[in-house]
Amino acid sequence: MPKTRISCPNCRQPITAEIEQLFDAGQDPNAKQRLLSGGFNQIQCPFCGYRGNAASAIVYHDPSKEMLMTFVPPEFNLPINEQERLLGGLINQVVNSLPQERRKAYLLRPQAAFTLQGMIERILEADGITKDMIQSQQQRLNLLQRLAGASTQEVQAEMVRQDDALIDAEFFTLLQRLMESAAATGDQASAKKLEELQATILQDSTFGRDLLAQSQEVQAAVKELQALGKELTREKLLDLMVNAPNEIRLQALVSLTRPAMDYSFFQVLSDRIDRSRGDGRERLVELRGKILEMTTEIDKQIEVRRSETKKMIDTILEAPNPEQILVQNLQVVDEFFLRELNGMEEEARKVGDLGKLEKIHRLLGALEQMSQQPPEVALVEELLDVPDDEQQETAWREIMSNSPDLITPEFLDALTAIASQVQESGDETLARRVMKLNRLAVRFSMERQLKGS
Repeated sequence: MPKTRISCPNCRQPITAEIEQLFDAGQDPNAKQRLLSGGFNQIQCPFCGYRGNAASAIVYHDPSKEMLMTFVPPEFNLPINEQERLLGGLINQVVNSLPQERRKAYLLRPQAAFTLQGMIERILEADGITKDMIQSQQQRLNLLQRLAGASTQEVQAEMVRQDDALIDAEFFTLLQRLMESAAATGDQASAKKLEELQATILQDSTFGRDLLAQSQEVQAAVKELQALGKELTREKLLDLMVNAPNEIRLQALVSLTRPAMDYSFFQVLSDRIDRSRGDGRERLVELRGKILEMTTEIDKQIEVRRSETKKMIDTILEAPNPEQILVQNLQVVDEFFLRELNGMEEEARKVGDLGKLEKIHRLLGALEQMSQQPPEVALVEELLDVPDDEQQETAWREIMSNSPDLITPEFLDALTAIASQVQESGDETLARRVMKLNRLAVRFSMERQLKGS
């Protein structure tokens, strides 16, 4: 995203910021989420410390819903012709990114929103999210703000007790987004405060305690499976499920071992049912029903995620610059994403779709390149692995002498940044080691410059 010179809304000093004006869901799968979450155009003024969202004209496009919307902040106080000039270039980008056959009449009639909140509400309404749902989310956001501003944990606990009904999965999702946003903007103090708040709410709320109980059962299930190790068989897995103390543990075991829930497993279970009598048989029959329900639900969730991932990959592949879109959405790249991308590569090879295959190979190549650790990072790790003893500086000098070309200004900047992060984490021992290494690296660099090497 290009850097833009703007004025700080608070002190009016000129600052540099990354300003995003075009949110095209057809080109970027995460554009809508960035707009809705407010995690865009965030600035921090180095002069007065102001932190917030920079006011900017915005164009939003979602071709799947034939929606093109515009917003110009009222504080710009621009006449209509100036607004059209400001938005025209962005709208042209939208049109030019579409092939001729997908350019429809709605592109000629962009809908103007008078407020950013109004734009967000229209986008949500198009997704079937009503104003009542929006109000419900606002209530949860207001509760979060009050909790974050509470003076003591006792006050927080009382707030949680009074509004316990508002604390649900949606509440924790909202809290997680705020934590991610704080971390993304480098606001470590806010991120830490939100983490502490999350720990308090987990302990004091009904839903939070249920989450903790589920987490404990999952951990217990993992330990049971790890204890069996290579001795885990379908018969022993069935024993664990039969002896599960509650349905949460059973759900955890099924989720963790879904690939093992195959025909052979259910045959083992059916054989045990056939050999059983009375209450034991009834419990096993009931257990089989529960496992079948759980595996069916898991398979549905996997299929939904597979469909969403495939749609996301297709959107990236159809973009004019797929590698750039991939970089902008690296947070969606996980094992599931890679498995689906590899599957699409195999499918394209089978049908001979060379165009799609070439794009997929470009994405795979970009991912492989991004996964490679920069040599400067590897050097820092090697240096920090040297033990704290009398020979430490000698060992450091020897390592740096073996890779003198890596002792660059960028390397020194990276060390300084690491030292700052470690100090904030509270690890004083590691912080002292990093600062000591940083000082030695600076001396080493200066010595090389004086020698002209």
